Amino acid sequence: MGAVTLDVANLDLMTAYYRDAVGLAVLAEGAGTVTLGRPAHVANTSSGTTVTPAQPAVVLRHAPAMRHAGPREAGLFHTAILFETRAALSAAVYRTATAHPDRFTGSADHLVSEAFYFDDPEGNGVELYWDRPRDTWQWSGDRVAMATLALDPNAYLREHLTEHALAAPIAGSVGHVHLSVGDVDTARDFYAGALGFDITAELGNQAVFMSAGGYHHHMAMNVWRSRGAGVRQATLGLGLVDIVLPTADAVDALTERMRDHRIEVANDGQTVTLGDPWGNTLRVTATL
Repeated sequence: MGAVTLDVANLDLMTAYYRDAVGLAVLAEGAGTVTLGRPAHVANTSSGTTVTPAQPAVVLRHAPAMRHAGPREAGLFHTAILFETRAALSAAVYRTATAHPDRFTGSADHLVSEAFYFDDPEGNGVELYWDRPRDTWQWSGDRVAMATLALDPNAYLREHLTEHALAAPIAGSVGHVHLSVGDVDTARDFYAGALGFDITAELGNQAVFMSAGGYHHHMAMNVWRSRGAGVRQATLGLGLVDIVLPTADAVDALTERMRDHRIEVANDGQTVTLGDPWGNTLRVTATL
């Protein structure tokens, strides 16, 4: 998954939240837009120098004229920021909970991951999480075992938070994106049937989870607060979801599938942009 773009009313407040609390680095600023994410990293090893490019996670677009979305409208359920270690996750959770104690909404052990949930200052859901090693995930055919088990946040911080983690730069990236939609069947048809994700888990007519390449999920859709929602109007909140495919050929194949399903796309030769059944905008690019 690439960056999630949010349309926001208070750019300074939202920048401070994702920078100072969640721990994302400011990668670029300008023209009412702030891009945050994982900064570029240079590693010197015995085999040579490796440069890892910057990885945007959240793009904030200043849109003060927009209204806030209603509580039952389709849109973003949460942006899930993945951390590489439990210590890094603990530092992010500690900073976020300390800066915004009233914004903590819950925590859970999902078997494949350990997760902590917040709302940002404008009500957008945020998940901060760490993945258990893939060889510990339990699969039954093409379905992965996930659950929602109790996870004590205070005990977690006591066990995993370190002074070193608090002092070190926190580097998170988008692990998955979870959407609020009007109905699960339509979401399944669009995101799996047309877009091409593999379904990895389902909760009846409440939620569906999907991925590519054997991950537990890159995207999810639920109706927990949005059942029956129609096409979104222009509101604050989710502006754009970026999906990154490995090659230009993969983007071309996706474009052909969209045409086969009679779904309109805009293709400028480098990116493909399309809307889902609820008006959420998806932008697809290639890494190569």
